[in-house]
Amino acid sequence: MAKVKQKVSGCFRRTRYAEAYCRISSYLQTMANQGINPLVAIQLALAGKIPEVDPDGCE
Repeated sequence: MAKVKQKVSGCFRRTRYAEAYCRISSYLQTMANQGINPLVAIQLALAGKIPEVDPDGCE
């Protein structure tokens, strides 16, 4: 996924920005696999309310 982002924007300016992008992207993909809307997942994360994730729900 980072490679797709790199192709769109050219590159990440710093390694920590690439790491942050990967971490956020991973969180949103996990929430999507759990059936949680990405916008709701962002709202929950910003409110500090991380939903419990079913470990068997992810492939």
